[in-house]
Amino acid sequence: MRYRGRGFGHRPGHVGFGRVRSVPAPDVAALLIELERSDPATADAARLAVDWLTGGRPLATIAQIDVCDFLWYTLPVRIEATDEERLRIAHALGRLLRLGGMPRYAALCLSGTTARILRTYRRAGEEAGLAACQRALEATGVLPPDVPELTWSTIMGPEESAAHTACSAALELAIVSGELTPGADRARARLTARWLLTPRPELGGDNWLQRVHGERLNRWVLGRGAARRALAQPYEVRLHAPVPPPDGDHLEPLRWLLELGVSGVPLTRRHNLARAVAIEAAERFGWRARGGRVPRAEADVPELVTLHGIARGELRALRRTGARLVITNEGRRLLDDPGAMWDAATAALTAPEDGGSDATMHEIALMILAEGRPLRDGELTARVAEVAAVDDRRPYGGADASPAATHGPQASRLLDRLRRRLDAFGLRARQRSGAEQLTPAGQAAALAALRAHALRPRRYITPR
Repeated sequence: MRYRGRGFGHRPGHVGFGRVRSVPAPDVAALLIELERSDPATADAARLAVDWLTGGRPLATIAQIDVCDFLWYTLPVRIEATDEERLRIAHALGRLLRLGGMPRYAALCLSGTTARILRTYRRAGEEAGLAACQRALEATGVLPPDVPELTWSTIMGPEESAAHTACSAALELAIVSGELTPGADRARARLTARWLLTPRPELGGDNWLQRVHGERLNRWVLGRGAARRALAQPYEVRLHAPVPPPDGDHLEPLRWLLELGVSGVPLTRRHNLARAVAIEAAERFGWRARGGRVPRAEADVPELVTLHGIARGELRALRRTGARLVITNEGRRLLDDPGAMWDAATAALTAPEDGGSDATMHEIALMILAEGRPLRDGELTARVAEVAAVDDRRPYGGADASPAATHGPQASRLLDRLRRRLDAFGLRARQRSGAEQLTPAGQAAALAALRAHALRPRRYITPR
């Protein structure tokens, strides 16, 4: 993950050299007065630096990662100054921190690493500077790593930023005390996970992971569009806790295909599943081949095509060896752990990662389906198009155009994809009346997919 700053800084935007925006805390003010008596120019530079660094907080509240973030990201990227001025600001901050009894942090300001990173920004540009910043941060050992419980965002809200700082401070303390070495990646991950999961009295008994998840879920509920927001509001409570796999059999098509992979699934010359496999799948799961005939090939059973693609391409549970499809180590893990299979399958139902209108329509559809009631033929497409049209500010076909005309085709295309995935996992109920409804396992899967989407880390989108 390319470093892009902490995401929730004290001073958003850019500021010119010499501009100070907050009143310093008493301890900082006293240090600035002392520094000004001996070196007024250095005091001015230190005042700007400490304003960005503390935002008016006492100096004792900062951690090593705050100092690194300022020196290696904020100073070169967000403060408008010449190269000489930036180096002077770093040195001035070092003087102030040394006066404040923080020699380790002062050494960072005066270090060759800081000078080298600032020089990289100047000579090679921002991307190279950010890469150098990332390497230096990782070398310190105080950058909290991603753990199975949480992938950190590159755009953090206040709660996540506080959790990130708290975890970093715990790592810093462990390194300073000798309990941890900066390069001990597994130990860092264990400490980070423990810090995230431990209940905190200062958080009212919550742990940091709960706070981060709560913030992300709330942000998702309050996402764009009043109509979508009204639909999402009830799910803030429903998605608060993880959605466990339901009791009984579920995801049978996926389990069946992976079990076939243990002994090897025969393939055709074009590496499609053999006809016998297609026939068995259609009979076992009630999948109708195109035209209602006995399948001649995998392509005649759309659900099987989708299942094959997900298992092999997305879950990495199967791989081709010669003329057979065999199970991978990941596939064996999924077979052995129903919870892991559930998480992997429901992740395949989440909305696209681009965050655009496709993702919005996808999650609208999942929310409607998760309500659980039968939907008349065409009702799902109409409701998705209606909610999307109300919230979409782009002009479509004039003021009198209906949602079906403006957003119906896009909704229909996305729903076809979603239905294929639900059917491939056996999560849609078979209705002779033409009504559309999820099975109980399908409802749980829709909720799990919505939760996974809501709790995903926020990322900068890099233009292609």
